[in-house]
Amino acid sequence: MSLHGWIILDKPLELGSTQAVSAVKRNLREAGYNMKLKGGIKVGHGGTLDPLASGLLPIALGEATKLTGRMLDASKTYDFTIRFGAETSTLDLEGEVVATSDVRPMAAEIASVLPQFTGPIEQVPPAYSALMIDGKRAYDRARAGEAVEMPTRPVTIHSLDLLDAGEDWATLRAHVSKGTYIRSLARDIALALGSRGSVTMLRRLSAGPFALDQAISLDSLNEIGKGAPLEHKLLPLEAGLVDIPALSLSPDQARATRQGRVLVGLPQPDGLYCAKLGQVPVALVRLEGGSATVERGFNLVDVAE
Repeated sequence: MSLHGWIILDKPLELGSTQAVSAVKRNLREAGYNMKLKGGIKVGHGGTLDPLASGLLPIALGEATKLTGRMLDASKTYDFTIRFGAETSTLDLEGEVVATSDVRPMAAEIASVLPQFTGPIEQVPPAYSALMIDGKRAYDRARAGEAVEMPTRPVTIHSLDLLDAGEDWATLRAHVSKGTYIRSLARDIALALGSRGSVTMLRRLSAGPFALDQAISLDSLNEIGKGAPLEHKLLPLEAGLVDIPALSLSPDQARATRQGRVLVGLPQPDGLYCAKLGQVPVALVRLEGGSATVERGFNLVDVAE
């Protein structure tokens, strides 16, 4: 039985992204779907979410796994809380305190520094991250006691707003580009205020075209394995493509696209399109100068006839 689309999980705290994928596989297996390594339904996630973070985790099934790379590249929105006064080794609740400060900024002071962190900025990722440093994960080097020097990288903070603040904390909402580390952003905001800080709450609200109101809970996911229908829990593959325009194909064009041939003489502007036969996605195509080249094909139905 084929299955293609997205399960958008509202991931709870302490559950890792790989564990979430395993939970989806387990429930589908219990529901009678073929999850064998060869010939079974493929499952993958669209962007790691740390165990200490909650919120939106897109999990792709079948042909939708071909779009997980787009999720990694997509912008994302987070709510997060900075606790001022202490910076930890991991920049969150998991690490040991490595620096302290008596400075507790007021809400107006916090709001006043946010513009300097909005737009294109340079950011130093946390030493406790999955980035590769000389062929080894940064967090493996950090856990081994090595002094890890992380290279600065450019990211974009599309928007950054103060939601609430207390005596020694502030909760903010950030819409950020791929590659942005919220823990680093929190550290740098605290430093700009003459304090030290770490993240005590992190929740992802959106990733690319997906939003938290489309997500299901872990309890709802677990109902699948008990026989609950997938109808209201599975989004179609094209839900991951709503942010790009559609390109309607004739049956002959669909056949050529499925064969990987270049379509020519198209009047649409240059750019990325979801090429469709009727309502069925056939491929992601890149249109340049009237010619459409296949970037990623989908095997949803047989349109060769």
